[in-house]
Formats: sequence, structure tokens, C-alpha cells
Amino acid sequence: MLYRSTFPRDIFSEMDRLQREVQQIFDIEPSIRGIGRGGFPALNIGTTPQSVEMLAFMPGLDPASIEVNLERGVLTVAGERTDTLSSEEQKATVHINERFAGRFKRVVSLPDDIDPDDVSARYVDGVLRIRVKRREAAQPRRISVH
Repeated sequence: MLYRSTFPRDIFSEMDRLQREVQQIFDIEPSIRGIGRGGFPALNIGTTPQSVEMLAFMPGLDPASIEVNLERGVLTVAGERTDTLSSEEQKATVHINERFAGRFKRVVSLPDDIDPDDVSARYVDGVLRIRVKRREAAQPRRISVH
């Protein structure tokens, strides 16, 4: 028999787990500032002079089940990841389950200089790549001095 330690190794991961369980029980959507430690999907976000780039790591999803929205400078990625256990396996006692299953939503505030009409999203090999272009006027340019 496995016993849960009174003192978890990582208190923050336990708090994240508890928050996810409460959200799931009460069907609460995560907060708008969803970029937190341990969320699903994991995100990498960066910028170039021409665009804002986001990678969302979500292997095993059907691309049709992923929702991407951009409204008033706020980018939202949402969807659902189903459990991989069969109904017979779900009756078993699970001691460790590190694979996330359930609804998810990540929300990211973008800079003011983005072009909401120039957004692309691709899902390849479990990675969702979203590129939001910046407006032409916002891109740096060299001004020659005479």
C-alpha cells in the first residue's frame, strides 16, 4: 500500500493539483492570467521584430478539438484531452497519474502592436505553433540621415 507523504516534495505542484481538482469539481474555468507554473499545455512564448510566437505542447490531441481565439489582444487556447484508460482500467487503483486529462484553457495577453488579422496556427507532432504578426508601422526600420 502506498501512503501519501504529509510533506509533499514540491508544495507548489500540490497547490496546482488541488486548484485543478477544485476547478474540475465545480466546472470553473482557469483565471485569465493562466500562464502559471505547471499548466496544460506547457507554453513557450517569444517575440521577433515581426511577430509574437507561441508554442503549446499538447501531444495526442485531435487538431479539430483545439480552439484558438484572439479577441482584444487576448489569445486563448482551449480544448479537451481525453483519458487514455479503458473503462476496465479505470476500475484499477492508480498510484501515479502524471498525464493530464480533462478540459484546459490557457490565456495570454499580447502586446498592443499585434495585427489581429494576421494570425496563423499549425499543429504538427503534438506542438501547436501560433504566430501573430506585428503591424507594419510597429516594426523597427532604419532611417537614413542625410
